[in-house]
Amino acid sequence: MIKAIFFDIDGTLVSFKTHKVPQSTIDALNLLREKGIKIFIATGRHPSIIGLGNNINELRFDGYVTLNGQYCFTDNKVIYKKSICREDIVKLIEFLKTSNYPCAFIEEKEYMYINHINDDVKTVLKSVNVPLPNVKDISRALENEIFQLNPYIPPEKDHIFMDILKNCDLTRWNPLFSDIIPAGGGKHVAIEKVREFYGFSKEETMAFGDGENDITMLSNVGIGVAMGNANEAVKKVANYITTSVDEDGIYNALKYFSII
Repeated sequence: MIKAIFFDIDGTLVSFKTHKVPQSTIDALNLLREKGIKIFIATGRHPSIIGLGNNINELRFDGYVTLNGQYCFTDNKVIYKKSICREDIVKLIEFLKTSNYPCAFIEEKEYMYINHINDDVKTVLKSVNVPLPNVKDISRALENEIFQLNPYIPPEKDHIFMDILKNCDLTRWNPLFSDIIPAGGGKHVAIEKVREFYGFSKEETMAFGDGENDITMLSNVGIGVAMGNANEAVKKVANYITTSVDEDGIYNALKYFSII
């Protein structure tokens, strides 16, 4: 019996076309709550921008797995967090002093900033309907915990950053930028912490996703569902492939498994 379900945001709960949660998904989530099934966000987004540019704030969730699993909280209680080691941050800041790559630094609470903005940054953030980050002196990262980095680079340049960030892992859901998190991290780690917090077994959990940063999540729940708009790597690890976010994918999958 499924007792908890985790949902990615962009491309899963929220349409890239409308920047809205479809009404069918809203209806499905309300039915889940009526049945006593707990529902969670599982996103690469920072907590402060979960509801920016969309209608997610119209919904109520039992908890939030954010920053690809590096910052997880429920009922205003942080139940898990893990930051990038200072050694890697020091090396990255030194590298960025002489490079032209845009890179966003993400701290706890409500602080995100970037060294500079180019067209790729504008394109990516426009696609998810969120504002541009503030351009700041990134040396502040030396004094504060950094939970995620977002270099705006194509896949063929991933190695440039990973050669510097020896204690990190990289994932992505967009060809124009990557999510860099502490080594061994991922949405699945925080989901495991949520399971421990509530006493759920793996078999009692389900997850929906569409991007490569959802692969570990879909592989570490009882039922992993890939959206119809997911890329092939995500579909390969899923237990089930539903229709796209714009074709009632979440509602259809929950009906298929007789959860609603």
